[in-house]
Amino acid sequence: MQRKQIVDLILDRLEGERANILSQWQGPVGTTTRHFYIDNFLPLELANEAYNAYPRDGAGFFSKETFREKKRTSADLSEYAPILADLTYAMQDPSVVAKVSDIVGFTQIEPDPSLYAGGLSMMFKGDFLNPHIDNSHDAKRDRYRRLNLLYYVSPDWAMENGGNFELWDDDCSVPVTIISQQNRLLVMETNKTSWHSVSPVQVDRPRCCVSNYYFSTISPDQTDYFHVTSFTGRPDETVKKIVGVADNALRNMVSKTLGVGRGKKEINTNPGAGSTNE
Repeated sequence: MQRKQIVDLILDRLEGERANILSQWQGPVGTTTRHFYIDNFLPLELANEAYNAYPRDGAGFFSKETFREKKRTSADLSEYAPILADLTYAMQDPSVVAKVSDIVGFTQIEPDPSLYAGGLSMMFKGDFLNPHIDNSHDAKRDRYRRLNLLYYVSPDWAMENGGNFELWDDDCSVPVTIISQQNRLLVMETNKTSWHSVSPVQVDRPRCCVSNYYFSTISPDQTDYFHVTSFTGRPDETVKKIVGVADNALRNMVSKTLGVGRGKKEINTNPGAGSTNE
């Protein structure tokens, strides 16, 4: 299937789900973060083709392992079957960006062809992503991150598998869990309070996601601000919460003053470094 055909399918699904999208977007439950998801988003054969294009052992992916997260990511789509690039860049097509922006009521939204904050992610048994708010900007720090678009492709994914997406209430005490089920598109806004995470994977097979992020020169709250990706612990992780406060403050200070870390320089050594690839 050609990329243009995928774009047309995406446009049809988004328009067909407009009422459902608006209902979810305008009335989030258990979180203040606006979001929506669409199941059976594309023909199932496309989701299966995408899943089969991922290396089963994560070979060639960049491994991230800290107290904050454990996962593998890649922004070098040329290394894999064309379906992965087609899906990724179909979501960046101007017509798709315009459709999403129109439905959720955002203006001056732009995709990220550099994949500074996007691409492919894989999570294996024991991998996780602790509650966090995303890096506020793109690589050049001249646009705010506004929307995360996550497309899940692993077959037969269920709640008991773990590796599920979580949106949190304002004090990160209770999550809303959204299963990372195959052929589901999840879109969420990102701002100063959009805390989200991925629960630890419990099964011995990969959880795969195609990620895109949209940016804008317009601030989410009309104020000028900057912060690195900032983590905290889960409700029962007191030590991670304490360490996270100091860690976030230090990385934020270094990034602001020196322009390093999850910002300008890291992009040069790892194309996906600024992303969180949920």
